[in-house]
Formats: sequence, C-alpha cells, structure tokens
Amino acid sequence: MSDETPVSCSKCSSVWQNCGTTNCWSGDPDTAPPKPGDCPSNTYDDVVREAFEEYRGEGEEARIALVAARVEGLCYQRAAGSDTVMPRWTRVEDTIAFAKLMGYTKIGIATCIGLLDEADRLVSILKAQGLEPLSVCCKAGSIDKLELGLKEDDKVRPGTFEPACNPIAQAEICNRLKTDMNIILGLCVGHDMLFNRRSKAPVTTLVVKDRVTGHNPIVVLYGQNFYYKRLQKQVMKL
Repeated sequence: MSDETPVSCSKCSSVWQNCGTTNCWSGDPDTAPPKPGDCPSNTYDDVVREAFEEYRGEGEEARIALVAARVEGLCYQRAAGSDTVMPRWTRVEDTIAFAKLMGYTKIGIATCIGLLDEADRLVSILKAQGLEPLSVCCKAGSIDKLELGLKEDDKVRPGTFEPACNPIAQAEICNRLKTDMNIILGLCVGHDMLFNRRSKAPVTTLVVKDRVTGHNPIVVLYGQNFYYKRLQKQVMKL
C-alpha cells in the first residue's frame, strides 16, 4: 500500500457520538460500526501489525508500551457494583507513576523561563516522591537572538536585549547528565521539536506553551470558543 494514502480518523468523531463506540474500540466485529474507507486499519494494516510486534519484545520501547498501558489502568478508579470508572490521577501523578514503574529516577526538566515557578514546584513534588529532578532553562547561556540571524523588528520588544531559546543545549545537558527520562515544561512550538529530536532519554510533555489560554490549548477546539470559530472563518495573517 502506498505510503501516500491519506488517513482521517477524525471522521469517526460522528460515529462515536452516534454509536458510543468506533470500529477500533469495539471488541465484537459483528456489532462494531463499519470502518471508514480511509481507516488506517485498512490502508496501513501492515504498519499497525508490525508496530505491535515491537511491543512484544524485550527492549525499552516494549517496556514503555507495557508500563504506559498499566498507568492508564491505574489512573482510573472502578465504582463497586458498577461498570462506571472515575479518573483519580492528574497528569503529574501519571508521570510520577510511569517513572516509578519504569525504574526511572533521574528526571530532566526542560523548562521555559516563563514557568520557573511552576518548574520549582514540580521539582519539589518529584523530590518528595523520591525522584531526582534536574531542571534546565530554555534561556541558559543568555545568547542574543540576533545571533540566530533574527532582525531587530522580529523581537518581542525591539531595541531591547532578548536571549534566544536553546532547546538543543537543554537536551544535550540532559544527555550529559544521563537522565532516565525528560519532561517538557512549556517549551515553544518548534523548540519542543528540537528538544525531542536531540534527547537521548524518552520525553513526555507536561505543559505546552499557550500564552493566550494559560497553557490550556484544548479550549481552542471547543465549539463555543471564540478562537475556534475565528480560525475556521479567517486565514491567519503572520
């Protein structure tokens, strides 16, 4: 099958709303909703099966898959005498549980300079949980943005000194410290990509940067949200 065949799992949103399930969630093929024509289970079945075989191995990726599935189960609490389940853990607790079950102790934190207070609070929590947090700020080294080739007018405040973010340095410092896993705490779009590309340890994101929504970007996707409507009707001007 061509690797250019498009997929669109988002179309199953209406299936879920109408049926309360989708083909990939139902365990009964006789009652499952039909697959859409561009379902990856059809067009990329070989990829799906081959990928799953990797989880049956003995390497770190197989362990991560197993522990992640265990944490998913642990983060819900079952109601006695009912099939109802209730979430009981926050993302911070999920992250701690995952680290402990993996046997990770040295935890790198790649933090935005704008979230130093939050980073310090996270450090305190991780220490209290018996982990060893090591935090690295995005502006470490304080190198002028102009050295990137940026124009003065491209700064947030032209005419003032602004240090550039250095996510590759954040990753390489974590690499030298031999962290077991790394946490992204509010890095900008693009900077998070560079950190992920260079980190030798597995990376999870605890906080994503969103200056308008208080780092809660999912609110933009809700139907009654102004930004959702605006982005559907107007092309962004850069």
